Amino acid sequence: MLFNEIVGQDDTKQLLLRAVQTNHLAHALLFDGPQGSANLALALALAQYVNCEDKQPDDSCGRCASCVKMQKLVHPDLHMVFPVANMAKGKTSEAYLADWRKFLLDQPYRTLSEWLETTGADNKQGNISAEEARNILQKLSLKSYEGAYKLMLIWLPELMNVTSANALLKVLEEPPAQTLFLLVTNQSDKLLITILSRTQRVAVSAFSDEEVATYLRQHQNMDETTARRLAYLADGDLSEALQRSRTETSGGESSDTHTWFAEWMRTCYRQDLISLVKQADQFDGFSKEKQKGVLEYSLRLYRDLFLWQQGASALLRLPDDELAFVKNFAKVLTIQHIERIVADLNEALYHLERNARAKMLMLDISLTFSRLIRS
Repeated sequence: MLFNEIVGQDDTKQLLLRAVQTNHLAHALLFDGPQGSANLALALALAQYVNCEDKQPDDSCGRCASCVKMQKLVHPDLHMVFPVANMAKGKTSEAYLADWRKFLLDQPYRTLSEWLETTGADNKQGNISAEEARNILQKLSLKSYEGAYKLMLIWLPELMNVTSANALLKVLEEPPAQTLFLLVTNQSDKLLITILSRTQRVAVSAFSDEEVATYLRQHQNMDETTARRLAYLADGDLSEALQRSRTETSGGESSDTHTWFAEWMRTCYRQDLISLVKQADQFDGFSKEKQKGVLEYSLRLYRDLFLWQQGASALLRLPDDELAFVKNFAKVLTIQHIERIVADLNEALYHLERNARAKMLMLDISLTFSRLIRS
């Protein structure tokens, strides 16, 4: 990955380039940015630059043997760790490297749900296991093969369990010589404080609307009007813009999640208990990441509903069907209703992440919402 392949982020690029050129590069960098930002792309670009054999003032050369291998993600000194679901294929990243390279080379602005769907995770959550941590220690105990640095790229370290996080902490405290850790996170607040304190944070902002539109025009051959509309709806999330682009190209529904959510809320309003039980069964059949996605989407839409009620409609970036839902339900719900619903959704998400039975959770909050909305 070259720095010039990344749209925008000029200040961050210059910060990283100066750190390498002045030999002030920290041994562990935390690329902290929201989902759909350039945090993973910047980490890959830096990984290529530090081992480039003919560094240019503003980028890697892109031609040397190291750059060619890095662009294909096959450099022997580049080690990559990412969440996997515990399946028969294996519990560590090593078993999925071929799939990961293909997934990442397609485009680097990806999400966890996309990755788990690619690997067929079904109803399992992705995580970085203690066995993975042992592999990290084993790989870093070896000398670099041909590059100046051994590179350990960890995607979404917030999904490490306690054992693996503590193992990482130990190696961060006493890193092997010429080793560079590149941690890429979307939720740094979920990392151990001790890990945060041993890394240098690289703040990665969301893309601007113009940057998203530029990327869609250049890489998706999209016309100006469509690119700007999708960029506006994505609100800086490039992965969301690309997903909307694929949906429009395939002629699919504008939002499958919204369709399910809107029908769920209407059923709660009608107090149709039989249909609520059926919807709980449907929810139970979703993959674990899709279940979490539905609850996170619900939280986001209730935030938008609250903003609409408070007269802050200028802050909303919603397609027509979602905006229509917000307008209609805003007539029914009070601030107290929204506060209670958001609290229940957060609690349901908490228990779902800890493997509570999805059907029970969904039916419980559905019955609660049904009583609340009609009260």
